[in-house]
Amino acid sequence: MNGLILTCQFIPLLGFLLVFLSPKNEKIISTLSAWITHTTGLSIIALVMISASKGFPSYEFEWFTLYETADYQFPILFYLDKVGAVYLLCVWVIFSIIIKYCRCYLHRETGYKRFFLNIFGFLFGLNLIILSGSIDMLFAGWEIVGISSFMLIAFYRHRVQPIRNALRAYSIYRFCDIGLLLGTWMSHMLFHESPHFSQMASLSEGNILASLGYGELSLLTFLIIIAASGKSAQFPFCFWLPRAMEGPTPSSAIFYGALSVHLGVFLLLRTDPIWSYHYVTRAIIFIIGLLTVFIASISEKTQSNIKGQIAYASITQVGFMFIELALGLDTLVLFHFMGNAFFRCYQLLVSPSIITHLLRVEGSTDTDFYIEKNPMRQFLPISIRNQLPEVLQNTLYVFSLQEGGLEFLVRNVLWIPFKRIGAWINAFNLWWLGLMTLTIIGGCLLLVKGTNIDIKYFAIPVSLAMIIASSSAFSQKHSPFKVWNTILLSYVLSGIAVLLLNPHIGPDVLMFFSGIFPAWLLGIIVLRQLLKNQHFNDAPFAFRAMAETQPHLSLLLFLSFLGIVGFPITPAFLSEDILLAHASSEHPWFALPITIAFVVNGIAAARVYLRLCMGRPNEVYTVTD
Repeated sequence: MNGLILTCQFIPLLGFLLVFLSPKNEKIISTLSAWITHTTGLSIIALVMISASKGFPSYEFEWFTLYETADYQFPILFYLDKVGAVYLLCVWVIFSIIIKYCRCYLHRETGYKRFFLNIFGFLFGLNLIILSGSIDMLFAGWEIVGISSFMLIAFYRHRVQPIRNALRAYSIYRFCDIGLLLGTWMSHMLFHESPHFSQMASLSEGNILASLGYGELSLLTFLIIIAASGKSAQFPFCFWLPRAMEGPTPSSAIFYGALSVHLGVFLLLRTDPIWSYHYVTRAIIFIIGLLTVFIASISEKTQSNIKGQIAYASITQVGFMFIELALGLDTLVLFHFMGNAFFRCYQLLVSPSIITHLLRVEGSTDTDFYIEKNPMRQFLPISIRNQLPEVLQNTLYVFSLQEGGLEFLVRNVLWIPFKRIGAWINAFNLWWLGLMTLTIIGGCLLLVKGTNIDIKYFAIPVSLAMIIASSSAFSQKHSPFKVWNTILLSYVLSGIAVLLLNPHIGPDVLMFFSGIFPAWLLGIIVLRQLLKNQHFNDAPFAFRAMAETQPHLSLLLFLSFLGIVGFPITPAFLSEDILLAHASSEHPWFALPITIAFVVNGIAAARVYLRLCMGRPNEVYTVTD
């Protein structure tokens, strides 16, 4: 089974590399995609059949250890059980349908090759999540799926709205990273090793969970719920999924109708022994699902497009899955997942044909054409809404139209504070602020040398300066150079703070910088080349379509963006977890500011990439958000 697991995992990566190296020829890309899909399918079918013949036992396979220190270990660990087998089989069936559909649907599309690159990257990340044996590897797949989704939402990059919605979805993804990053850190703290999913099933035995403490488990559960709710567009993050339908219909089907939207459910299934430990946490998940069902079901009634209606219908069903999980109906959730995934995929794939058919019917009629959504409506009971007073009916309609005001709530609670802090700090010169900060830190260290004052206390103002620097990058609109430099300053301050807390982890901090500094330097060089003839006075930080006019430089900027946000191809990804584990081993409070800084830096870097590389050539769109 070891060979089959590796085959299922790495054949999609091989497909990504082959498509990347192939010329922009539809026939070649189509043939490669078909063969890669068939090979992956044979491996998955063989793996699932072998597992089914043995009764779906829990199977763990450790390939090798990527990094190891005295108190930290990152193994390349794979895990398969009944839940993973069901998800893996559904992934292959739906993915093979999407590939066959896209080979014709995207015919003569200028982004044909780009689409298949993103879709194979998505499959690699999705299989990594499903087959991951630890929460560290699951987080790596989580990041890959997030970037693939981000790029596919902005697939039609000539229009402003898909670009804005891609950033909106990516912002939610990055916020969910707070839950997973801190959850990974807490699992290391509580279980004193890389947390294996195979070991979680035994946590309820021998009062192991009871010995850990209710407070710690409650916090870990809260972090898991944040990550699951954001990824599956559950309350209060219901608003982003319909806007993510801006991408091609096949990507909407595989991402937001069938597979990606159910990853939050998968995370809860994987971590079931942790959050199901107490009735309070079950009640929280139940309430989240119930609120989601209410808001999504009524918001679906006011959607003016078919993809938005399907999106909210899918969110509603996932809300029901949250309720079923809270009630302990795990097997029912798996059947519910399969039914909802296939049905929503079918709905989204046939939606263009339905719209085309209705337009033809409308064009062939000589009278007024009205579509009755439910021809059996006259035989159904009178709706509750129609029985309410007119004022309440109108209020409910406005509430549904605004999607419960959730986007306004999330924006004001999560993003506006950082923008205000950043706007205030941007009124000053960045380099003077950075130089003053480093000078003050150095002066303080010299003053306390030889005294009894513990230098660990200086990590508090340094971490505060780190958050301020991230906020400055987040709200910067006039210069991409300032954003890139401020992100670097934030990372430098995070490394200094970690060294102040634990001076003995210098090699780990250097490994972190070995991933950040090259990515920052590459970004600065590319930005200078991209913008050497550009001026920001007329339209500061507008969409400039560099992906069309300077494709090679835009690709390098994208690689720089991946490196500076700690994507799982750089040492920075591994180092983020190491820094959190080391620095917070004695001071747990430090995990929160460093995680917030990493998340906010990622959103700021994504905004730079979108605004410089996306848009329509020879046109300028000024953005005010």
